[in-house]
Amino acid sequence: MTAEMIAGELAATTRKHDWRLLVGGELVPARSGATFSDPSPVTGAVIATVPDADATDVDAAVQAARAAFPAWAATPLPERVAAVREIANRVRTHAAELGALDTLDGGNIARLARADAVSGAAMLDFFADSAHALTGQTIPASEGAVHYTTLQPIGVVARIVPYNHPIMFAAGKIAAPLIAGNCVLLKPPHQAPLSALRLGELIAHLVPPGVVSILTGAGPATGEAIVRHPQIRRIAFIGSAPTGQKIQEAAAQTGIKDVSLELGGKNALLAFPDADPVEVAEAAVRGMNFTWSGQSCGSTSRLVVHRSLHDRVVAEVVARISAMRIGDPFDETTDVGALVSQDQYAKVLRYLDIARGEGARVAVGGTPVEGDALIVPPTVFTGVTPGMRIAQEEVFGPLLSVIPFDTEEEAIAIANGVEYGLTAAVWTNDVRRAHRVAAAVEAGYVWINGSSRHYVGTPFGGVKSSGLGREECVEELLSFTETKAVHLAYR
Repeated sequence: MTAEMIAGELAATTRKHDWRLLVGGELVPARSGATFSDPSPVTGAVIATVPDADATDVDAAVQAARAAFPAWAATPLPERVAAVREIANRVRTHAAELGALDTLDGGNIARLARADAVSGAAMLDFFADSAHALTGQTIPASEGAVHYTTLQPIGVVARIVPYNHPIMFAAGKIAAPLIAGNCVLLKPPHQAPLSALRLGELIAHLVPPGVVSILTGAGPATGEAIVRHPQIRRIAFIGSAPTGQKIQEAAAQTGIKDVSLELGGKNALLAFPDADPVEVAEAAVRGMNFTWSGQSCGSTSRLVVHRSLHDRVVAEVVARISAMRIGDPFDETTDVGALVSQDQYAKVLRYLDIARGEGARVAVGGTPVEGDALIVPPTVFTGVTPGMRIAQEEVFGPLLSVIPFDTEEEAIAIANGVEYGLTAAVWTNDVRRAHRVAAAVEAGYVWINGSSRHYVGTPFGGVKSSGLGREECVEELLSFTETKAVHLAYR
């Protein structure tokens, strides 16, 4: 069966499917009956009609969660762990189906979309494995008394996740709240909601009614209703910095809420003169996540390279990009997927024009691929200076800016000269320089002689406009608890 036939048959199925919210353990339409159309960035056609939840649906989910919370919080930890492991097993069993939905719905290439489902299951398992971290302390604060702390679940919490890895985030990001004993509302991205809704169908009866709710919405109204609901006390958001700021503002207007934000990045890969230019080029291409059309907050979208390596590195990058296969995301041999939506496609095209207008030069790419799929090929700009918009603003697309430098101090200044601080990569064989530069760059996640890869269990998150809090680690689990101090006098 050809990739086109696979997409066509899947789209026929998704169009006929009765997509529903998960609220109170039941699969239900939006209470208003409202829906929105979901187009595919692969075919250009509408592939589903999706419930458009509003504030009444959000409140129904919150009330179901509040009713479920006392019993779920009191559920012995081993039983919560077992439930989360069963969710992981269900996701793993259906990885091919969930990945195919993400390919059709979000444009991610098929083999990596399947891997995303497996990664979501692995994150569920990681937090099940980490349940032992939910311990308190005893503190020798005085004589004749026992002073101890306990970690307690918060209650009803919300997770709002982005479109670049839909099923990985939908599955993986409910794990920590559930293990900690919370009930969770999940808001999937409106651009690619289908895998999360299918997840709801798969897990509806694996946890008690109300413990997990999944709510989709066409625009910001659904998310705003979640953020502003006075009985949701913990909000975790992954997305853009401007939206993160709006969430902070809305949350503060409606209560004292714990908000964590994993936001954007304009990340630098710094290549020093002693680095191997071939290895640097490989890391630069890998670090840009071109296989996701550059739609990754951690992408090293600024290649800050010593002037002595510049031409060789650029030539190697161009050669590697030229060898990448661009085509149907359902084709197993395809290397570059589609952008998620018409809006994101238009944004990337706009930045192509902005870069050229600022004087940057295209070394490879730069011209959209003809056809129904929303594909812009991996594009490399040279002649970029640090102050250009293409070097300052997050595009969230397959555009790499190459910026030369002469001194270590200049490289660090370029790396830190943006509002973001999510990731950075340092390429050098000088161990002293490696540690010196890693300490100096303003970023929360730094690779030395590496790029792109996440290591589960290590804290991922940013500084400055790249967010607050850390994920993919025990700190994420603990962030869904509150500490209570208890003092017992026995004299």
